[in-house]
Amino acid sequence: MQTPIALTIAGSDSSAGAGLQADLKTFSSFGVFGVTAVTCVVSETPLKVSQVHPVPPNVLQDQVRLLLESYPIGAIKTGMLYSKAHIKAVCELLADTNIPL
Repeated sequence: MQTPIALTIAGSDSSAGAGLQADLKTFSSFGVFGVTAVTCVVSETPLKVSQVHPVPPNVLQDQVRLLLESYPIGAIKTGMLYSKAHIKAVCELLADTNIPL
């Protein structure tokens, strides 16, 4: 049996309590291999968010496109998509897939 693969599209949390880092820990606890597409880099701790730096939407699209082409992704989870432009970028790529979101 092949290990299931899930894609998370979310922000990167420096404290690992949320975002991509938390998603990867959750995926792993269920025996799922996780791949990631970064929407933004967040400087934070459990008590404070200091800065949020978005990744350009075209870079986000490129990450998602490459992952969809390279891995047999069985499910997609989204987190912080940051802006309407990020949401649109993701929707354009996922519109023609049958992958559960």
